[in-house]
Amino acid sequence: MIIVHHLNNSRSQRILWMLEELQLPYDIRFYRRDPQTMFAPPELKRVHPLGKSPILEDTDGPDGDPIILVETGAICEYLVEKAGGRLGPPADPLGALRYRQFLHYAEGSVMPALFAKLVASRVPLLGRLAAKRVQPMIDVHLDYVEQELARRQWFAGDTMSAADIMMSFPLEAARARAGLAEGRPATVAWLDRIHGRPAYQAALAKGGEYAFSKPS
Repeated sequence: MIIVHHLNNSRSQRILWMLEELQLPYDIRFYRRDPQTMFAPPELKRVHPLGKSPILEDTDGPDGDPIILVETGAICEYLVEKAGGRLGPPADPLGALRYRQFLHYAEGSVMPALFAKLVASRVPLLGRLAAKRVQPMIDVHLDYVEQELARRQWFAGDTMSAADIMMSFPLEAARARAGLAEGRPATVAWLDRIHGRPAYQAALAKGGEYAFSKPS
């Protein structure tokens, strides 16, 4: 049995969506952020020492042994393998390279810039100035993404893959808080496309509070 240790308004929403796309059975363990600090609750550290979400627990892992995984990208790769390659890379070499790139680009490049703006914006005066200085860095990423999605419907190729699932959270966050708007129509159309998928809607209904599925 797959168990997702799920934190409200977090990256773990992507894992629920992926499981719905793959039609793999799973249970959810719910956790809520501290309303003052927005940090994850200490209960998550009882599951994994890092105390962050998502955490995927599989009681029937490789060779039948239970496993616990953190890091969204690693979890996505594990689920692709568990599902026999569904939502994995395209067959063509170039598509496979794009898949690998965007699978890692989401957390390795886009999210650090978005997180820097979020943290800076919460600091009075100087923090707001810093947030404005971070925005041009974010715009470089958003322009790059727009160019890529203007060439094809999905990040890796002609069909949706785990790369699209990984890219969903940073682009949803950018639409809500970092200037992604109608001036980048290919990216907005991609967001509308994923939000319209039945599996996405099913994950949203099961996951509960999630602030990033619609623009602010």
